[in-house]
Amino acid sequence: QVQLVESGGGLVQAGGSLRLSCAASGRTFSDYVMGWFRRAPGKEREFVAAISRSGENTYYADSVNSRFTISRDNGKNTVYLQMSSLKPEDTAVYYCAAGGNRWATMRGEANYWGQGTQVTVSS
Repeated sequence: QVQLVESGGGLVQAGGSLRLSCAASGRTFSDYVMGWFRRAPGKEREFVAAISRSGENTYYADSVNSRFTISRDNGKNTVYLQMSSLKPEDTAVYYCAAGGNRWATMRGEANYWGQGTQVTVSS
């Protein structure tokens, strides 16, 4: 089992920045591809970003590419999502996920999920 706990959400004005963190415990963190997803009100959950086990490779949804940066610290068992130039349409609950397979994880078929953290961007 892997437990994931997100933090760092909050209220920010459009154009601002936030950094989300996801702390993992349980099994070996570096065994997992890590991802961030979000669910906006009235919408389905969508992929935001993913990072390989080593952190060498990163992947982004087109909607956040060049504005968001995913990173991980395997020594701290933590994955981060640095969000910049935030827009009101980025408002959502953001979820951290851990998976054994990159493609499956990016499709939302991760093995483990966090509880989510709310991000609200005001205009």
